[in-house]
Amino acid sequence: MDRPIPARAAAIRATLARGDADDAFASATRWRTEAPDAAEAHFLAGVASAMLGKVTAAIGLIETAVERDGRGEYHAQLARLYTLVRRDADAARALAAAEASPPADALGRDTMGCVYARLGDHAAALPHFAEAIRLAPANTAFRYNHAAALSFVGRQEEAEQAIEALLALTPADARAHHLLAGLRRQTPDRNHVDRLTKTRRAARAPRDRLLLGYALAKEIDDLADPHAAFAILTGANAEHRATLPYRFADDAAIFDAVTAAWPKISKSPVVDPSPASPIFIVGMPRTGTTLVDRILSSHPAVESAGELQAMPLAVKAAAGTRSRTVLDVDTIHAAAGADLAAIGRDYLARAASHVAGARPRFVDKFPGNVFYVGLIARALPNATIICLRRNPMDTILANFRNLFAIGSRYYDYSYDLLDIAAYYERFDRLMALWRTALPGRVLELGYESLVADQQCETARLLDHCGLDWSDACLDFHANAAPVSTPSAAQVRRPLYRDAVDRWRRHADALAPARAFLISRGIAVD
Repeated sequence: MDRPIPARAAAIRATLARGDADDAFASATRWRTEAPDAAEAHFLAGVASAMLGKVTAAIGLIETAVERDGRGEYHAQLARLYTLVRRDADAARALAAAEASPPADALGRDTMGCVYARLGDHAAALPHFAEAIRLAPANTAFRYNHAAALSFVGRQEEAEQAIEALLALTPADARAHHLLAGLRRQTPDRNHVDRLTKTRRAARAPRDRLLLGYALAKEIDDLADPHAAFAILTGANAEHRATLPYRFADDAAIFDAVTAAWPKISKSPVVDPSPASPIFIVGMPRTGTTLVDRILSSHPAVESAGELQAMPLAVKAAAGTRSRTVLDVDTIHAAAGADLAAIGRDYLARAASHVAGARPRFVDKFPGNVFYVGLIARALPNATIICLRRNPMDTILANFRNLFAIGSRYYDYSYDLLDIAAYYERFDRLMALWRTALPGRVLELGYESLVADQQCETARLLDHCGLDWSDACLDFHANAAPVSTPSAAQVRRPLYRDAVDRWRRHADALAPARAFLISRGIAVD
């Protein structure tokens, strides 16, 4: 005689906990074949399928479980899977359903928090992360997620306490050390340099050494020893760069494809485009994009949607290419012949789940949309486009000093100064194309000009966006909205000049990059 349902479910869950997804899937499949109405059988088969990398099949299985039993755990896992395939609107709906009966286990609550975080709602994530820690206080992954969410909503002191509690459990946790270093400016009487030095000396895993190297360099730089900090950073980046298969030629091919596709895009008919007027902030990373996003979203008519992947995904869908990357040469060329108005409508549909809708306009501040400026201008004729520009040498240094998403191949250029210089030169050339092809459409806003004359440049910015003046835009640092980029701490301060001409401290090390730019006709002084 078959075991009772609770015992059968417990056995499969134990198998999943051991990481044996194949066995769990086989057991759950037998169960759902024997009992098609057993929601738990479909759910566990879906979880196992996801562990095996079959996300689409997993979604179908868990959707079936939800139809039979709408418990919160099922909705929470379904929301997680939706985010993996970028179905953000569906994920938001599944989360709302899960809130009616939140999962009783720690993993389920952490899952809900993670999905909220991926959708940009860090405030909503916090209570779920806190409950996950209450239920499983020894789980350091849950503690890290909670600390990161606290930092994103500006609760820096609480975030620091949360990370220290985590490090009390796992003193060598490199991610935690890296997050902690970035929470605030370190001071001589309050820093972690000695602890970081010892922890990094003992670290062996390449990822840990990279994270700890960045953390140590940041803290030493805060303590006014920029040359020692740069030496540590250079070593950490060189060590990591040696492990990457990166070739600048691959990035150059992307720039070439965007340029080659523009003539076709510029001549394609646009039938019945959306009248929506989103605001796009583009540019090289670490050039002030988050700052301008905060200025604009301090305006009573504007909200921030964060860094969306909505345009790259809409373009990828329109292109219909089967490549694993969202941005590649084939996708760019295929998209040039797509229905441009449909791309605009698809973009807006994808962005909708990230926008509260309480204000008439929203900002999408994904810097990588610089590759899509031509498509944006055609697909959304009422969209506003702003490109941040910064001193080329400070741009190179800032990219070198910032640790982007380690697993993303789009930032592999950022670990070598000459690679960054080459990337900057192609970015500069691309902006020259948009300047010529779309006169007046893209406002190129200088970071240094904004710092030097905040009121005048803010007025120019608002005028370009078609917005009335608002004094609140000058007090952007009082904006309470979450920030989940590396600029989180900086944009909660009034404008400061510390970062202007920072490259001169490292002029000798940057000399080859400077010579490269000069040889390409780019002014660097």
